[in-house]
Amino acid sequence: MNPPLPAWKKIRHRLEWLLCAGVAHAIPKLPRGLCLALARGLGSLAYRLDARGRRVAMANLACAFPERPEAERRRIARLSYQNFTRTMLDLFWGQRLTKENWRDYIELGGDIEGFQRQCANHGAVSMCIHWGNFEWSSHAVGFLGVPTTIVAETFKNPLLSEIFSQAREISGHTIIPQENSMIRLLKVVKRKGAAGMLCDLTLPPGQAAVPIDAFGRKMCVTFLYAVLAQRGGALIFPVDGIPLDDGRYRVVIHPALPVPKGAGVREIAQQC
Repeated sequence: MNPPLPAWKKIRHRLEWLLCAGVAHAIPKLPRGLCLALARGLGSLAYRLDARGRRVAMANLACAFPERPEAERRRIARLSYQNFTRTMLDLFWGQRLTKENWRDYIELGGDIEGFQRQCANHGAVSMCIHWGNFEWSSHAVGFLGVPTTIVAETFKNPLLSEIFSQAREISGHTIIPQENSMIRLLKVVKRKGAAGMLCDLTLPPGQAAVPIDAFGRKMCVTFLYAVLAQRGGALIFPVDGIPLDDGRYRVVIHPALPVPKGAGVREIAQQC
C-alpha cells in the first residue's frame, strides 16, 4: 500500500490536473495553423529554457551523429523540441479526428494490406518509437479498423491518466497500465487481437528488461513485445508518423520484422 501523499503534493497534483484539463479543452478549438505555430513557438522556448534537457539532447546527438558539426546538432535538438511539443499538442487537437475526416490529416502508406490481413487472422503488435508523431501513428491504426490494446507509461501524477487515456482512445483503442500488462497483452494476441507499445523506453535492469546495443553503448529496454512474438505468435509491425510541413502526417506501416525462428527475447529486442 502506498503511503499517503503530503498536502503540498496533493495541491501540486490538482494544479497540474487543472492545467492539463484546460489545455485538453482549449487545443481542439484552435485552427490547425495556429496549433502548429504555437507548437513551434513553445518548442523553441522550451529548448532555450531547459538547460538540463538541452545538455542531454546534445550528448545524445553527439553519440548518434559524431561526424556532424555542433551547429547542426543544435539545430536538430531545437527541431526535436518543436516536434515533441507538436506531438503533445496534437494529442489533444486529435480529438477533432473522426472516421470521416482522419484521412484529411493522415496520409497512410506501407504494408497496409499485410498488416490488416495479419490482424484479421493472427495476433499483431504495432511498434513505435519516440520519433515523429507516435500518437497519431496509433490513431491511424485505430481508424484503419484495428482496435489495439496499448500499454501507457504510468504518470507520477495519477490524476493525469484519465485525460491522456481519453485522448488516446478516440480511434477505438484500449489503454491499460503497465501493471500486469504482459499477461493481459498475451491474452489479447492469442485471441488474434492487436497490441501496441513504444519499444525505446529505458528501464532499470531489475525490471522486465534486457540489455541491447545502441550507438555503441548499452541500454536496457522492455522485452514485452518480444514475449508477444515468442509466446503469443504475434508479428511485429514497425509504425512511424512523419510530420509534414502542411500540418498533416505520413504514417507508414512497415513490413513485419522477420524474427528468426527460435530467437530469444534479447535477440528480438535488439532487432526491434
